[in-house]
Amino acid sequence: MYKEDRLPQNAKEGILFLLIISIISVNTIAPIIMGLERGFSKEHYLETLKIIPYMWIIVVLLVRLVAGPLVGKVMPKFAGQTDGFNARVLLNTFLNVTVLSILLTIIGTWVGTRQISLAPFQHFFHSWFRNFGVAFWIELMIAQPIARFAMKKVHAKQAYQESA
Repeated sequence: MYKEDRLPQNAKEGILFLLIISIISVNTIAPIIMGLERGFSKEHYLETLKIIPYMWIIVVLLVRLVAGPLVGKVMPKFAGQTDGFNARVLLNTFLNVTVLSILLTIIGTWVGTRQISLAPFQHFFHSWFRNFGVAFWIELMIAQPIARFAMKKVHAKQAYQESA
């Protein structure tokens, strides 16, 4: 089977890929959503920095334990045998962001406000559409391309070392 050099080929590369995407995502999506929710200010940004480590752990766990397995089961139902790399990446990104944004619209509110309440459910659709939009475009235009570029460089270095 053809191995795509823009994607991880083993567990170690998978961890690197996940780290790149999750660190970029959490450090961009969370501040933008907080800014849209509470206003863009230095105080709000500094407040966001305090919760980013917790959100990063939550995001990684949700990707590995919920979104990854769920999207892995759903992808074959939507992706065709003849679909190209870009179509598969777009569908995978769309499905992952959908699952994660639904969960994080609720969990992120709880972490950000430091309390479990019904508030995220009461404002869910307004918040979720905004959160999905922010997350989808960050993933599609920034996080995923950087992670795929890193994988391409890792594989190019491996190929060079094998040929030397």
